Amino acid sequence: MTFDRSVKIAPSILSADFANFGAECEAIEAEGADWVHVDVMDGHFVPNITFGPATCAAIRPHIKGVMDVHLMIAPVDPYITAFAEAGADVITAHVEAGPHIHRTLQAIRAAGAKAGVALNPGTPAEAVSGLLDMVDLICVMTVNPGFGGQKFIASQVDKVRTLRSIIGDRPVHIEIDGGVDPKTAPLVARAGADVLVAGSAVFRGGSVSNPAPYGDNIRAIREAASGVWA
Repeated sequence: MTFDRSVKIAPSILSADFANFGAECEAIEAEGADWVHVDVMDGHFVPNITFGPATCAAIRPHIKGVMDVHLMIAPVDPYITAFAEAGADVITAHVEAGPHIHRTLQAIRAAGAKAGVALNPGTPAEAVSGLLDMVDLICVMTVNPGFGGQKFIASQVDKVRTLRSIIGDRPVHIEIDGGVDPKTAPLVARAGADVLVAGSAVFRGGSVSNPAPYGDNIRAIREAASGVWA
């Protein structure tokens, strides 16, 4: 996984056909997805339950590129090894999920994965200012975590801008998760984001048997965001 600041589209399989995950992962990659984003929810840290390490292990052989695993769970530390062994390239934990985020990030890197930290909408950018040399990715939640299909929270664009400023020349991705579509993508890309997670905006209108709309949707987001990064 080489670092670059080009715009990357990371479809969230939370919006895919749960009965057909392997084929869905293959379809979105064939249609231009850069990363595959896996939203793990525990019904405790967030009000929804999705999937765990076994699902990640099952879809890993169907993913050629980056498997980006976003842990919306608490506690995080007991599960890091399992997700790393399931093939996660990036493991992201929430700064709000426990008292020892620095230790969590150390554990993610020790397990062989890239380390990400996520910020809920109510958490300021400064919450990660002491972690910038420990992370490979900062995920800005532009919806409240727990469900797909929510409306983009526009106030988070300023947070992205602040993060881009404090990251400086460090090789740290800024990822956006929530409400990304061709209208919101240029706002966050202009502010400094380079990884765009999109669920319903990618999967809308398509299926494994008709994947062409996935490609149309991915291209629309990419074209809207590309060329505006400053």
